[in-house]
Amino acid sequence: MIHIAICDDETGAVEKNRAITEGALRRCGTGGKITSYTDSRSLLCDIEEDGFFFDLILLDIEMPGENGMELAERIRPWLPEVRIIFITSHLEYAIDAFSLSIFRYVPKDDLEKRLPAAIEDALRLILLEEGKVYVIRTSNRLEKIPYRDIYYIERDGKNAGIVTGGGVSKVRKSLQQVYEELEAEEFIYIDRGCIANIIHIMQIRDGFAILKNGKALPISRSHLGPVKEELSSYWGRHI
Repeated sequence: MIHIAICDDETGAVEKNRAITEGALRRCGTGGKITSYTDSRSLLCDIEEDGFFFDLILLDIEMPGENGMELAERIRPWLPEVRIIFITSHLEYAIDAFSLSIFRYVPKDDLEKRLPAAIEDALRLILLEEGKVYVIRTSNRLEKIPYRDIYYIERDGKNAGIVTGGGVSKVRKSLQQVYEELEAEEFIYIDRGCIANIIHIMQIRDGFAILKNGKALPISRSHLGPVKEELSSYWGRHI
């Protein structure tokens, strides 16, 4: 089940956004639990103090007290993988929102057209990341690593190092062996010694793949063109 929060200081806006979200869930054929807030402090309290988990949060930027921008910044350390959709009347916020890794920005004057598509795109991505795991088996160890947790995989001597938010898991296999076992389009070579997870690539800049966690992975000159094409093609298929 996908967990969604909606936060707007206007009750009417919350109800409207909830109805749009329910429609998006039906069209994507998935279940979801929606929690509504009219006070940003209540949402933050539920996350920081009560450990509430959300896959997707719809945030109004212009709220009294702690606004959406400030709220998103405080939520990130607690829910680093959460998708946030900003809803606002002010176009200038879109630039600031980029630095917070916001999934989508929706203007209020085009809400009914843009918000359903934004929510459906987020839901498809969340569903895409669920369920797949890479299993490391040895004589005394069994480790399951969800694909969505893998940032990249790098050659480490005779091992392959699988890098996640929790650290590095080593498996005594070649990089190519791991790549073939993953058998997933999310993983692409960006260098002879490194495979990156497309889901975590935020942008390509100056010959580097910039990941959600801030890590900058160098892309070899021979791979740069194909990596850009694969990124464009992948998101074209799934978003």
